[in-house]
Amino acid sequence: MEHKIRVLVAKPGLDGHDRGALVIAQGLRDAGMEVIYTGLRQTPEQIVAAAIQEDVDVIGLSSLSGAHLELFSEVARLLKEQGIDDILVIGGGVIPDEDISALQQNGIAAVFTPGTPMQETVKFIRDHVRKGAV
Repeated sequence: MEHKIRVLVAKPGLDGHDRGALVIAQGLRDAGMEVIYTGLRQTPEQIVAAAIQEDVDVIGLSSLSGAHLELFSEVARLLKEQGIDDILVIGGGVIPDEDISALQQNGIAAVFTPGTPMQETVKFIRDHVRKGAV
């Protein structure tokens, strides 16, 4: 039996808008992935704990609040601190182009902004999840 890619979709920080995260969650489900949604206002520590507990292959972080540099980077830092290097971390939301390279330098594999076709996100995940995970 083939292992489904497991994705944790999370909304770190005080951002109270989750429409985009819900659209992404549904799109990934429609693409055959198993999706766990943590809900609004999660701390980086809660997100990392949920990712470990749920044994996910991918963490998808969504932010509209402007705190993406701090929050996304903290999730990546906590994973590294715990020696977890097999979870792909991606981000999305309203993120200025000038912040994307800083996020990538801090461990975020890719950033998907509004208007990115769902197929592009799905393909990136499938191409970059550790091969041993699927």
